[in-house]
Amino acid sequence: MQREHLASRLGFILLSAGCAIGVGNVWKFPWMAGQYGGGAFVAVYLIFLLILGVPVLTMEFAMGRAAQKSPLKMYQELKPGSKWGWHGYVCLIGNVVLMMFYTTVCGWMLQYFVDTATGAFVGMDSGTISAAFGGMLSDPVKMTVYMGIVVVSGFSIISLGVQKGLERVTKWMMLALILMMWILAANSMFLDGGEEGLKFYLIPSLETMQEKGILNVIVGAMNQAFFTLSLGIGAMAIFGSYIGKEHALMGEAVRVCLLDTMVALCAGLIIFPACFAYGVDVNSGPALIFVTLPNVFNNIPMGRFWGSLFFIFMTFAAYSTVLAVFENIVSCVIEMTGWSRKKACLVCGIAIFLLSLPCVLGYNLWSNVRPIAGHDILDSEDFLVSNILLPLGSLIFIIFCTTRYGWGWEKFMAEANEGTGLKVAKWMRPYVTYVVPVIVSVIFLYGLYAFFNP
Repeated sequence: MQREHLASRLGFILLSAGCAIGVGNVWKFPWMAGQYGGGAFVAVYLIFLLILGVPVLTMEFAMGRAAQKSPLKMYQELKPGSKWGWHGYVCLIGNVVLMMFYTTVCGWMLQYFVDTATGAFVGMDSGTISAAFGGMLSDPVKMTVYMGIVVVSGFSIISLGVQKGLERVTKWMMLALILMMWILAANSMFLDGGEEGLKFYLIPSLETMQEKGILNVIVGAMNQAFFTLSLGIGAMAIFGSYIGKEHALMGEAVRVCLLDTMVALCAGLIIFPACFAYGVDVNSGPALIFVTLPNVFNNIPMGRFWGSLFFIFMTFAAYSTVLAVFENIVSCVIEMTGWSRKKACLVCGIAIFLLSLPCVLGYNLWSNVRPIAGHDILDSEDFLVSNILLPLGSLIFIIFCTTRYGWGWEKFMAEANEGTGLKVAKWMRPYVTYVVPVIVSVIFLYGLYAFFNP
């Protein structure tokens, strides 16, 4: 069967960036920047995105484009008769586990958009807004409905095909996301008192870095740079398989990283000036989005409009990842079973909906279920993906692309450099072969330590 390709290079870049851009950019990045001292964290993050994210992303793109297969069959195509293929199944499992909690988080964003647009938060003070977030988590029916909307609409789009469904919808959604982001950032930056927020966010301070702990800031930024791109479970490799050979892949990886970074940085430009203008604690952590920002929107002119725009922006960011990973899952299932795309979407949709229910119930009916080290269901599922499958999967991709036991450096470089644009240079081989695995191993070990020793 002829593999369907994307219609345009813009579609490829926006789709790949859409997979990378998610709650990690617009939710986790701002609160981590707040906790780790603003500008110092941002500067270290950008360095690690360049030296770590770009090489591994280029590898995923190259493997996908060379194989012209989903992650499930990618290894068999590149290294026939080898035992590397088992990692393809691990990639599929990783994508499924990711969606077991990500659909719920996307549902939260959608619910907050609806509640903000309908005026549910108008007149509330900080205490009642905090209680509203707890109320949302305690309502399994409402959370199931919003999670179900995300799953059903997502697989309906994927069932239309790569060009007619995924590319068309994601392209417009991403362009709308970028436009909304610029409007919201411009609004925040001109708030009275917002200048201090911009200084905190954009000007690195060695004093702040020392106060937070230099090692803590470096490791936190390294973690965020790595996880923001969803590397290690083949989520990016699938888009490599949908693109032609006109452009070299390191340049494409840089463009995706730049777009991903632009969204993360803009999320901070939206949030920090508003926090400083209205006296909101930037150290609020994960609650920054859901508990503190509705207070901000209640206190600014046209707050309901700006709040609605912000939460639809959040929904689009999360939904772009959902669509990309759904496509990965469906592609794997089609290659494994030979089913039609519509049948695969139907079966996968039912499966993902059922598998997402434990995360929904983990905040209410199953709140006493603590699967790993006393953590709730969402945190346990996130731990499996973020702290185990992503770093170890990336290590496997690196070893496969750089050693004679796998695909090998020469074949990887030949594929990555085909076409016009930025090329992988020969001098990069020692760095990618020896230094990058050490950085990824540090992230893996630190992630284990931090999870079990909070």
